[in-house]
Amino acid sequence: MAVSMPDLLADLRAEGDELLAVLEPLGPAEWERPTPAAGWAVRDQVSHLAWFDDAATTAATDPEGFRAALPAFAARGEGAVDEIAAAARGLSPGQVIDWFRAARARSLAALAAVDPRARLPWYGPDMSAASFATARIMETWAHGQDVADALEITRVPTDRLRHIALLGARALPYGFVVRGLEPPAAPVRVELTLPGGGRFEHGPAGAADLVRGTALDFCLLVTRRRHRDDTALEVRGATAEAWLSVAQVFAGPPGADRPAGMPRP
Repeated sequence: MAVSMPDLLADLRAEGDELLAVLEPLGPAEWERPTPAAGWAVRDQVSHLAWFDDAATTAATDPEGFRAALPAFAARGEGAVDEIAAAARGLSPGQVIDWFRAARARSLAALAAVDPRARLPWYGPDMSAASFATARIMETWAHGQDVADALEITRVPTDRLRHIALLGARALPYGFVVRGLEPPAAPVRVELTLPGGGRFEHGPAGAADLVRGTALDFCLLVTRRRHRDDTALEVRGATAEAWLSVAQVFAGPPGADRPAGMPRP
């Protein structure tokens, strides 16, 4: 099926606009509220998005330069993202939100100029530009969930979750590989209900292994924003069970799991 890059970028823009609408009324104290990510406040979630939106612009406009810088980034190890967050803590909330707005605008413009089929580098496997834009939707939504959890607000889920669900279903092998495990050979069928009432389906019909539930629960799990016990996903089969214990849609190390018992968003 052909991918509409303008439609993807419109959804990426909408996801960023929704987060900005949450951030704009915040006072200074709310920018410092802790999020579920240990040691990170609201400000750190937003500066993280801004930094990686700028990295996305580099990947789209100078892919060879991006690749050349990857070894140095990798050498920083698992603490790299914490170092990035710490380096931005001298910025005021106004400066952080302005950076996020500007970085998002730059990345949207850069991705709009790229062939959707072009392969772009990132911190995991290379991706098509269309998948790259989808991954930015996922990142924005996931870190936006951290912000919402910190502020104790409930976001209204949208059908943009279908993008994250697709990435999550396609990333089945990655959760195993990033942990040094052999990916399973058996396919898993994913059947989800979207917020608007539509259906998302992935994998062969009739597969012995099945994950079924809401797109929201599935996306919370594959972005590792909720413990599996805090979802209502129906799981059938040993492969599906093993997958949900390691499911991960984002590049890089898994990080700490969210504890069980967090409220449903």
